[in-house]
Parts: sequence; structure tokens; C-alpha cells
Amino acid sequence: MRTRFLLYILLSLLPGTVLLADPPAKLVEALPLGDEEPDVDGKLDDPLWKRARGITDFRQKDPIEFADPSNRTEVLFAYDQDNLYVAATMWIESSDDLSKIVTRRDNSGATDRIIISLDTYRDRRTAYSFSVTAAGVRTDYYHGSDSEYDRDYSFDPVWEAKTWVGTDRWTAEIRIPFSQLRFNDINEQVWGLNINRYMPQRKEDLYWIVVPKDETGWSSRMGELRGIRGVHPSTRVELLPYVAAGATLPSEVDPDNPYVDELNLNGRVGLDAKIGLGPNLTLDATINPDFGQVEADPAEVNLSAFETFFSERRPFFVEGGGLFSYKGGRHYYSRRIGGSPHGYPSGNFIYADVPDNSTILGAAKLTGRLPSGLSIGALAAVTEREYARAADLPTQSEVEYEVEPLTLYGVARAQQEFGEDASTVGLIGTIAHRDMDEMNPNNSILTQDALTGGTDWELRLDGGSYEFEGNLAFSHVRGSESAISRIQRSSTHYFQRPDADYVTFDSTRTALTGYAGSLAFSRKTGEWVYGIGGTFESPNYELNDAGSLSSADDIDLWGYLTYRENQPSKLFRSWDLSVEASANWNYGLVRQYVSGNVQSNLTWQNFWYNYVGVGATINGLSDRKTRGGPLMDEPDILFNAWAGMGNNFGSKIRWSGHFGFGIYEYDGWFINTSGSLAANLGDRLEFSLSPKYYSELLPRQYVVTQDGGGEETFGKRYIFSDLKFSRLSTQIRLSYAITPNLTLELYAEPFVANGKYDHFGELAQAGTGKIDSYDGRIVADSSGTFYIVTDGAEQVVVPNFDFVSRSFRSNIVLRWEWLPGSTFYLVWQQSRSDYLRERGDIGSTDWIDALGDPGDMFFALKLSYWLPVD
Repeated sequence: MRTRFLLYILLSLLPGTVLLADPPAKLVEALPLGDEEPDVDGKLDDPLWKRARGITDFRQKDPIEFADPSNRTEVLFAYDQDNLYVAATMWIESSDDLSKIVTRRDNSGATDRIIISLDTYRDRRTAYSFSVTAAGVRTDYYHGSDSEYDRDYSFDPVWEAKTWVGTDRWTAEIRIPFSQLRFNDINEQVWGLNINRYMPQRKEDLYWIVVPKDETGWSSRMGELRGIRGVHPSTRVELLPYVAAGATLPSEVDPDNPYVDELNLNGRVGLDAKIGLGPNLTLDATINPDFGQVEADPAEVNLSAFETFFSERRPFFVEGGGLFSYKGGRHYYSRRIGGSPHGYPSGNFIYADVPDNSTILGAAKLTGRLPSGLSIGALAAVTEREYARAADLPTQSEVEYEVEPLTLYGVARAQQEFGEDASTVGLIGTIAHRDMDEMNPNNSILTQDALTGGTDWELRLDGGSYEFEGNLAFSHVRGSESAISRIQRSSTHYFQRPDADYVTFDSTRTALTGYAGSLAFSRKTGEWVYGIGGTFESPNYELNDAGSLSSADDIDLWGYLTYRENQPSKLFRSWDLSVEASANWNYGLVRQYVSGNVQSNLTWQNFWYNYVGVGATINGLSDRKTRGGPLMDEPDILFNAWAGMGNNFGSKIRWSGHFGFGIYEYDGWFINTSGSLAANLGDRLEFSLSPKYYSELLPRQYVVTQDGGGEETFGKRYIFSDLKFSRLSTQIRLSYAITPNLTLELYAEPFVANGKYDHFGELAQAGTGKIDSYDGRIVADSSGTFYIVTDGAEQVVVPNFDFVSRSFRSNIVLRWEWLPGSTFYLVWQQSRSDYLRERGDIGSTDWIDALGDPGDMFFALKLSYWLPVD
């Protein structure tokens, strides 16, 4: 028995040697309409639908894979020269068996819905999905890869859907203009097709084509929609002009500050355009874009040396952003475009007026897919030269200071699909060019030119069961000696490390060129799935002009092995058990860490779920801990564990909880807990709450570097302490859907964090974790702003970094799609915060105190009008 079990495992881990023939694809014919046109009202009472051939052979994916559905479903297709029409009838036992919650667009929630997914290129890789709920709420998204859950919700076409609910069925009628789809210019279209019906009350998920849970694929598994003849891609032109106005009200106004008014008014106009360039390419352009309706970034306290990277929220950059993704790191980070200016006024002044962001003068992107299977994407954007004004009131003088040069950003991406399994190979290139001469004040802090490029590949084997992927990339930056020196000294590189014999800080450099790459092999299907791979980034690798990179100089290896069981048993619907391991070195072959964990996920018969895991990290010598100083031993994570649970996603009240803890070397610890609660309060009101709490006692927290150290630390004092850090926050959302096209949403995020620094000391010996403690030799200054350490005849001044940080951010957004593709926004935003240099505890009462902290209120309205041009 043991021999047979081991043989089964080995055969499961090896690529299959016997390929089973794929079953014939299911297909359906769309009914040609000629001069007929259905009245899209959801009732399906047009005579033409009686002539259409329907799809009825659905099967369950949940709760019982491939079982017959509990209720019948029929979906019909028809078309004319301009539109694809879909008619769907979903039978029910009674109207009480139907969930018809009204929500905003692209948030279907836990409600009955039908989803039509179309692979219009029939490339067996990409697809468009259109969903409508029983309440008439529309959702649309784009699948950029062969995965059902690779969903790009920035896809925002103009289409129509209506529903009708009866006692024994509900029906949906959909009109999708061909102008909103991309497809090949051929006489007869053959599109991939899959249909999904979800019934949350019965916990039932139906598909026309069921992809087994232990297999991969979405578009590659689809049936076919045939019969669409004589329809050609539209060379569409769509214009979206807008007008916007806003007002900012600061909570505190200094009467002596010439740059702050009690009421700051602004207005602007702009234009977005979408232009079809032939049948396969689309040009999107924006002039003077406005993002006043975009939700603010979450609050944070960053005590590390590394930049925080936030997700993109601006619609122009979100839409189609997946086309620019690359397997070898983030060469393109769209938040660089229009980000905060890098410079600041110099000199003696009392007040300054510095722009919050660089103005985007214009941006354009070209996207599409050619009949050969080549997907392309290109984007260019120009940001304005920005100036700050600074005032010296005693002398009544004002100076204008350039804080950001005129900058061009560009990114180009191409990906060629080949083979029956839809493998891909791709290229990427980015550029950032700043218009500045040697006398420009930004020349000393910013590169003038930055180029990156690379190739990546994904070879899919055995129908996508196995993948071999990787990438090779380069980077090149050029600028003044001062600018390149800043890069070498930055936390991404730390070339100034005194004990690093493989990198050298060179203050005369005016350019850096680096490289990176990765390789990985994985199995995606079956009961046993696994993966192994590695990445490398040379010390000179630099992406932070057009992209993002926290640290270079890395060699990583990783691997995982998972056993999963997707066949339901008496207790579980599914479960899995995984083992993961990873390790990291720098280019000096100094081991930074070795990490491993074991975790398990399980889903119960009632669709509740649990997960649990344990792990440990054995840290080596960190080349980042001393922030440009010598190597230092990083405290190990001796043990960490986590667990969580939640209920069925389809419930009207949905909740989840997470708890984790860990033990550091040197008596440290951490606790991490979070939860979520979401409830539908009636058919139109939805409430959600997501509290989070994190607390840790972190040993060896970096404080400051000072002169006066011994030879053991290369003449510097690297001062550390224990840090007691806590963070408490929550996100509150309330959404009321008056109709699916008219919604009112409230968002609030109270946040508070504190840090207490204790038990100071300095690194005693480079390459170790030993600390020479200051206990007994340190006293606080009377002002409380610093400590004084007596070290023999010397005195060392150590800053007191104790803090309490709190903020309260909130907004109310009224969104009305008053015509198809045309929207009206009315926005109120509030942002209040304070950073106190004091030692204190935190609690929920700090959230109330944050309401009285200084900040701004912002009112805005925006009106856009969708104008299709024939």
C-alpha cells in the first residue's frame, strides 16, 4: 500500500505523458435579425425570441460538481449589424427564493445574477464578461489571462440590460453594442462563450462549461458562439467632455499666510477621447484630466526606510492597466505620473505654497490585439513644470522656485501568443525624461533620463497544466553626479555600506546600469500542485523613475507543494495543505533569511471557511538594518501562527475574522487581528465595517546614525532601541442605491497609531546583533525632545521619536449615470490629521479626538457627457 501511494505521488508530480483528446466544443448559433430590433425591457415578449435557439444544458460547479441544476436556465442570442442581444430566463421556485439587492454598478454583491463571458478574439486566453443581477445591476470586467478570476473591473463599456421578476422566473434582456467589443475583421465570427448563473439562496453556481476545481483555464475551456456574419469591427470615436468645480475649506487659517484663503475655489474643463484605429487598435486620450471623485489613499505610519506604494485609483490609468503588467517587477508604476513634486523651496522663508501634485497636461494610450495574436499597449503622458512660491514676510519678498521639471513618461508593452496552449512571449520598455539643464535646482536630486526594458515568457504545457515562465530585464539611469549619488545612497541600494566589498559608492558617477531576471516552473492542475523558482536583481538595478522597486541587490529562491482535495466529504467541501519555503541572499552571497511555513485551508459543507498556518523565519545578516551602515544580525521570527474564518459569501450578513501572532528573538512579539462585517439592510442599503489592530514589541528598531563610534563599527554609532508600536483603524462604508444608476456612498476611515522607544543602545560589533546598552547612562532632556547619553568623557544626543499619530478621512459621493456613459458626481471629502511628538497610549477615543484635528474639507462636482461620433 505504501509503495503504491508513493508511486501515485511521483506520477502526480510529473508532466503527463498521455494526452486525452478534448471533447467536442459546445456551440450555439446567434439568430440574425435583419430589420427587427427587440425592445430591451427585460420581458422577452418580442416574437423574435421564439425563433432563437437556446442554451439549457447547465451543470453545477457548486455545491456538487457536474450535478444537474435545481432550476432550469435558458439563454438565447441574436444580433443585428450594430448589437449583440442576449435573452436569459432563470426559473425559480418562488420569488422568496430570489435575492434582488440593488447596489451600484460593478458591485453585484450577494445576489442572483447571470454572467455572459465572451472570448471575442477566440484566442483562448482573454475574454469580456457582462453580468446583470435580478435587480438590474450591471457589472462588466475584462479577463486579461486564461483565468475566470483574473478580472479587470476598469473595463467600462456602454451597454444596456433590463430585468423582470415574476413568481416563477426572472428574465434579463441585454444589448451589447459591437462598438464596445474588439474582435477580428472576418466575415463570420466564432467567439468563445461561457455562461454562469449564481443563486446565493441555494448556494448554487451553474455553468454552461464547468471548469473542474482542480484544473485551470477559462477562455481555453469555452464553448462557441457562432452565426454572427457580416459584422465588422467599429472604427469608433467616443468623446467624453467634462466640466468640474471644487472648493477647499481649511479648518485653520493663519491670517499672516498669504497662500491660504478661507475658501479656495477652482474650476476646470477637460476631455477624454476613445478612438478606434482600424478594427484592432484603440487610442485613449485625456486632456487636463480631473480626478476629484477618486477616493483618498488609506492612512499609514511608515517607520521603515522604504517607500510606500499605493494602488492606482484614477480611472484613466486603471482602465486597461493589466496590459502593462510584466512578470519581472513593476517597470511601470502609474502613480509616478502626476505624483507629488520632488523639490522644495530653499532659503529663509516663513510661508510656502507648494503644489500637492504635478499637473498632467495630457496622456494617451494605444491598446489592442492583432489577428496574429500580438497584444500591444503603449502609453505616454506629460506633466507640467511646477513651481512653489515662498514668502519672507519681514522683507516683504517672494521667490518662485521650480519644484518639478516638465516630464515625459512613456511605456510600451507587446505580448505575442503562440501554440495550442496559448503560451506567450513579451517585451516591455519604459522611459522617463525630465526637461532640465545643469542650472535647474532639480538637477541635483532627479535623474534626467531613465530607461528600462525586458522580455518575459510564459510557456504553457499539457493544456495549461504546467507553466515555465521567466524574464530578463535591464535598467539605465543618467543624471548629474549629485542625482546618481542620491540613488546610490538610497534605501534601494545603500552602496555606501562600509563592509560591502562587491559594490562601491562613486560620487563621480553620472549613470547606473543594472539587470534582473527570474525563472519558475509550476504545476497548476490536479490534486498535487507545486512550484519552484528564483529571481535576481543586480545591485545597480533601478526602476524608481517610471516604476517601483523597494530594494535591489537580491537573489531569491522559493518553492511550494500543495495537496488539495476538491471532492466533497461529510464534513468538508474542499481542503488543502501547503508547505512553502524561501531564502534570500545579496550579491555578496550573504544570507539574509530562510523562511518556511505550513498552512491549510478548508471549506465546510455550509460554505463557511477556515484557514490556519504556522511558520518561522531564521534571519541572517541584514544589509538594510543599519540603513547604509555595516551588516547586522536581524532578529529571527522564532515562531508565528495565524488563523481565520468566515461565513458564506452569499449570505445577507457576511463576516470574517483573522488573528495572528509571532515571537521575535530578543523577547519581541507581535499581534495582528482584523475582521470584517458586511450586511444588506433591506434591498438597497449596504453597510460594511473592517476594523484592524496591530501591536508589536520590535527589538533592534533603528533610531539614528551618529559619529563617534569605534573601529568595530567603522567609526559610526548605529543606535537602536526596542519599539512598542500599535495601530488601530477601521474602514466604514455605507451605500444606498436609489436605482442601479443613482447611488449615494459614504466612506470613513478613523486611524490612530503610536510608538514608544525604550532601552536604547548602539551596535557593538558589525556583523553581529550585539547591542551595547545605554541603560543607566541615559537621561531625558527637560523638554522631552531628546535624550542625553554619557559615554565616558563624551555625551551622545539621541532624538526622542515617541509619537501619537491620528487621522480621520471621510467622503460622501453621489454618483448618477444620467445617460448611458454620462455621469454626474457630487463629492464631499474631509481629511483631518495630527502627529504628536509625545508618549501616549491609543484607543478608540482617539478617533473622536481626530475629528477636532486640523485638516481640510473639499467640495466638488463633475459632469461628463458621453458623445459617440459615427
